Amino acid sequence: MTDPSESLSFDQTRLDKVHALRNKGVDLYPPTFDRKNTITEIRKKFAEITHDKSEERVSTAGRLYIIRNHGKTIFADLGDEGGKIQLYIRKADIGDEAFDFFNQFIERGDFVGVTGHVFRTKLGEITIWVDKVTLLSKAICSLPEKFHGLTDVEKRYRQRYVDLIVNEDARQGFRKRSQILSSIRRYLSERDFLEFETPILQPVYGGANARPFTTFHNCLGQKLFLRIAPELYLKRLIVGGFERVFEIARNFRNEDIDTHHNPEFTMVEIYWAYHDVYDMMDLTEDFLATLVQEVHGKREITFEETTISFNKPLRRLSMADAVKEYAGIDIFTRSIEELRAIGQENRLKDTEKLQTHREFLVYFFENMVEEKLIQPTFVFDFPVENSPLAKRHREKEGFTERFELFIYGMEIANGFSELNDPLDQKERFEAQDKKRQLGDLEAQMIDYDFINALGYGMPPTGGVGIGIDRLVMLLTGNNSIKEVILFPSMKSIQAEGEDKEKQG
Repeated sequence: MTDPSESLSFDQTRLDKVHALRNKGVDLYPPTFDRKNTITEIRKKFAEITHDKSEERVSTAGRLYIIRNHGKTIFADLGDEGGKIQLYIRKADIGDEAFDFFNQFIERGDFVGVTGHVFRTKLGEITIWVDKVTLLSKAICSLPEKFHGLTDVEKRYRQRYVDLIVNEDARQGFRKRSQILSSIRRYLSERDFLEFETPILQPVYGGANARPFTTFHNCLGQKLFLRIAPELYLKRLIVGGFERVFEIARNFRNEDIDTHHNPEFTMVEIYWAYHDVYDMMDLTEDFLATLVQEVHGKREITFEETTISFNKPLRRLSMADAVKEYAGIDIFTRSIEELRAIGQENRLKDTEKLQTHREFLVYFFENMVEEKLIQPTFVFDFPVENSPLAKRHREKEGFTERFELFIYGMEIANGFSELNDPLDQKERFEAQDKKRQLGDLEAQMIDYDFINALGYGMPPTGGVGIGIDRLVMLLTGNNSIKEVILFPSMKSIQAEGEDKEKQG
């Protein structure tokens, strides 16, 4: 078994300095520092500073990134959340003892507080002429090489804190993610939607077709599931009388990990009484156009050198028309035998299991069309068998009023006219439960309490779920979901060590 301590990156030279300082009685981790100015504030206030020192003193703090020693003077870069600023430290100003202390014990990565005056160097750099330095936190792990930063991709994900320290692009990306979440909340609250929180631990999982994580509650003495979607609880709120609700929800699905999937992910789900699937397409379209405009200043983005337009209206295609256009297959004019032969010609697996035109429709769409939908495209009219929570289509037998939005081959949103017939919902759940008992690990359970809630009456309602992580991928130009999740799911180092021992 791998020793957990082997994952520590403590530097022995730095540890020796810590022990030496503690023997001297130096407080290496003081509880506070009177930081009167952030670096951003200093840069803004002294944007027009000349080579003369400012009369006003400043007091700021942050992490040291670069230290350049020139004998009796030191230049250093100090950084906080908002940016960096140069420090100018002279032995003549801070005294021999403090200067020698800095030289001997303060290193790149340490946190320090400084006071002094601001001036502009001959090279034009706004700089703090330091008259006092205070050590605030001694780093005992060394930062990656200063010019290249942290480049090991796996280490960037495992030790995101180091990635954020040394990679400005990573910090900016996650700052933008936070702004996107704020924009989503603002968009919805301005339209009178109320944000609620629903259970993560659930006795019955539902709201999507996915394999759940399970746990056990000792006090209740029962198995519980981490939610795979907040849908069924949010629709209970519609039954209860709230007419516009949403939740930015962490969901958990015990499935594969790849560039587009993480077991723990974030989505926003929105429900709107007295509206339908077409209203939710309109809302999603406006939601995205507004968000892209706010983030990028225009309604277009560039993703992997492709310009993607969010100008309204976005394209809308039925699933049957999408398969006809992108795969060249007119599903309902072909026999089942012809469709199976087409699948085999395209080397698609398991076509022998498919028995109906609607099954082939979904199969060909997922395997031959999705990845070709680059520009934002609403695909609607899904078969009833694949949509256990969507209302039956008002005109097309065997179909539902459901859409999915695809951008650059990724599913971004999924919306319905919500099923509000309790008897139909009971039948759909029962059909799902049969699939589950036959081994379909993604089929839904029967949620009798939700059926009971529908029995009290739910008004006509439109709903949509939008994947936040994939949306952030698009808006920040990242092609992997791990780049936009701060702490993505990864196999533990200890577990990897155990696997290697078993293989040996």
